[in-house]
Amino acid sequence: MYDPKGNGKDKAVPEVQFVEAEPPSHLRGIVHRFLELKTDGALLADYRFHALPDACAYIVFDQLDRKVAGVSKLRAESEEFNLGKRFHFVNIRFLPGVWQGDEAQVSHGMVDAPYAGDLPLLDINRDLSNCGFVDQQVILSQLVEALIDAKMVAPNPVTEKIFQHLDDIHTVADMAELSDLSTRQLQRTLKRTTGFAPHDFLKILRLQQALNGKDTWSYADQSHFIHSFRKATGYTPGKYSRKFDV
Repeated sequence: MYDPKGNGKDKAVPEVQFVEAEPPSHLRGIVHRFLELKTDGALLADYRFHALPDACAYIVFDQLDRKVAGVSKLRAESEEFNLGKRFHFVNIRFLPGVWQGDEAQVSHGMVDAPYAGDLPLLDINRDLSNCGFVDQQVILSQLVEALIDAKMVAPNPVTEKIFQHLDDIHTVADMAELSDLSTRQLQRTLKRTTGFAPHDFLKILRLQQALNGKDTWSYADQSHFIHSFRKATGYTPGKYSRKFDV
């Protein structure tokens, strides 16, 4: 099954805490993980967070500035966000393709502006600030349940089939066949539900498989893998492993 690693935490900065928690069982076809990223006090220098492409949608809550929240996705290449010297974020990472809400509400990259959408994210951000991460997960689960009732998130049968057959997918044609779709239908469906064309979606899946230890999954050879990994992340696999925890 697809188990995306959405970040690379710099090993040289132990004062940064990154915690992931599984959602309740009834939400596991929708939510991949609940996340908390924060500092213990102020850092000596600005912290750059390496965000890996994972095709997931996120809801982000800034606990230090409760006006800042939003829905976000990443692009097909990794991005580095300057989080400053002190930060505290609580996030929901949804599985790819489950977000059904208005795409106009979704930003790309870092969430760093006051939220002005229709979701009750500012009220929820205030409630989150009054409890620790364990209790916050109850609030986050209630938000997801409300989004399900509003049909803003829902399981995606196409991406579910793709994830169930990851080891058998080597080309876009394989992806279409295993999804019981034509290549053209797959193009429309993935673009609408994930924001990615099939080729870029496959590139992200390959990268994520590599980060899970399958270094040459679906690559022609090791040099092709290293080139593709460096293009997606800006690092060779060896340098990435030495610099970041994933």
